Amino acid sequence: MSYQVRFTKAAKSDIVRLYGFLLEHDPAAARKALAQIEKGIKFLQDFPFTCRKVTPENSFLREMILSFGAKGYVVLFEIENNNTVTILALRHQHEEDYH
Repeated sequence: MSYQVRFTKAAKSDIVRLYGFLLEHDPAAARKALAQIEKGIKFLQDFPFTCRKVTPENSFLREMILSFGAKGYVVLFEIENNNTVTILALRHQHEEDYH
């Protein structure tokens, strides 16, 4: 079964923010990071239930860790139904929490 992956406005803003930060410092790294995020999104289309639960009370709210260099990114998402996964937020692992 393949899920449709959609983004909240906040999640889209997170991608722009994360990409923009890297673009200022290292354009090649920015492109690689974006490719890693896209790879993770493709993974969610087929295997969203393999990612870890955020809380035991809600098995549909999950997060995925995307490795990138020494650290990486964390993708917060919700499995909406049998067809849809919604990405709620993205952050770098150095950030304290989701925005």
